[in-house]
Amino acid sequence: MVDVTDVSPELRDALRQLEERVGTTVSDVTDGHARWELYRAALASDAARPGLLAAVAAEADGALASAVVGEALERLPRADREAWVQALAPSVRAFSERRARELGILEDLRSGAEPPALGAELVDGWSDWLQLRIGAEVSEASVLRVLAESGRTKRIRRTAAEALGG
Repeated sequence: MVDVTDVSPELRDALRQLEERVGTTVSDVTDGHARWELYRAALASDAARPGLLAAVAAEADGALASAVVGEALERLPRADREAWVQALAPSVRAFSERRARELGILEDLRSGAEPPALGAELVDGWSDWLQLRIGAEVSEASVLRVLAESGRTKRIRRTAAEALGG
């Protein structure tokens, strides 16, 4: 459990700016749940994103900061994701690094880019999340065939097979 009873001046300032941008207030800045609600409101506002990044960088609760970045990654342009991942403490960065990398793979495959040399070993390195998203959102038959045959779970294999029309 993180002790945030002594919230840093940087975080207080970032929270105050977020409150102004989203038009809401945090009743108790030491309450992670209250900060999460403010962060969720800021995630829905393009105008609040720069302030949200500052809050993430100042957030003492690594798990909370990581959750915010995890939510933000799909909403961000690809070029901006690295800054958000780097705003996290190194101890909580791994999940967001992987998610940002996998979002890039998904976007490439969705756009019709030439898929990498596919094989079960490559697919095995993808998370269940990525495998399932590819099965549901990508139309490239070669990728779907590999997932239909080598996807990690029955659900992934079935989703890919259905996308192939089978």
